[in-house]
Amino acid sequence: MVHYESINPQNASLEERELYFRRANFKDEAPNVLLQTCNRIEVYKGEGEVPDEVIRHLFRVTSGLESALPGERAIQGQVKEAYRQACESHKLPVSMHKLFEAALAVGKRVRIETEISQGAVSHSLAALEIMKEEEVDFAHSLISIIGVNKLTEDTIKFLKNKGSQAIFLANRSVEKARVLAQATDCEVCDLRDKHKFIAFSDILITATSAPHLIIRPEDIDPQKKLLIIDLAFPRDVDERIRSFPNVSLYNLQDIEGHIRRNITLRKHEMVKAAQIIEEEIQNLQAAFQKRKERIFLQPL
Repeated sequence: MVHYESINPQNASLEERELYFRRANFKDEAPNVLLQTCNRIEVYKGEGEVPDEVIRHLFRVTSGLESALPGERAIQGQVKEAYRQACESHKLPVSMHKLFEAALAVGKRVRIETEISQGAVSHSLAALEIMKEEEVDFAHSLISIIGVNKLTEDTIKFLKNKGSQAIFLANRSVEKARVLAQATDCEVCDLRDKHKFIAFSDILITATSAPHLIIRPEDIDPQKKLLIIDLAFPRDVDERIRSFPNVSLYNLQDIEGHIRRNITLRKHEMVKAAQIIEEEIQNLQAAFQKRKERIFLQPL
């Protein structure tokens, strides 16, 4: 039987998710499909029958109904990539293939037939909204960003659209930072000099994939005025920095809580999406049943 394990914002705090991430050893669990996003870790494994609750959960995840920011689009691509990597790493059972292929089709249908993703807020846009509330002067603020990925690339584009001129980019791989910096007209900093570029920054945004802290209390002058937005999972920034008198620190949980207050605007579309999912569960189970009957009727 196919089943799943999930740790996500609905059943675990940010601290609990980080602890699970550090302790888990997913390589020993094969064959499986591992879905890992900025706030969700899920493992799908087993073969044979696929219960409704497993189908429903994956369909809801892929459609964005289980996301901290409902309707967000990135999860569709993340599920597709997790499935692709699993196909390359393992020989998945037929039921698992059908489950994930159906989930991707359902996610697409939900976004076509509902408006759940219209105006959906990404983490990068959420960060921008927080900066607006903090009354950031985009044109005259020095902004340092740590990490090279789609999230930081989107953040840079949004900042540029708001008139930001001085954006500095750092990464463990300087070459990767240089490629993105050239494409987005930013300056490159060496991550080893973080205490130097933090010293002249008004805003620090971090979004690395590092399993450990990147910014610790000793990296920042306790009296410095600084806005820090930590978009990483696990967190990049030591929570002790929150106690510094002139520092405003927002981590992933803060940002998602900030945005979640606006979710009511999409509740009607979420109901429509849930109805589509229930219909598609029946369709998939009917397909599974037909396959069983064909196998049963085959001559020995």
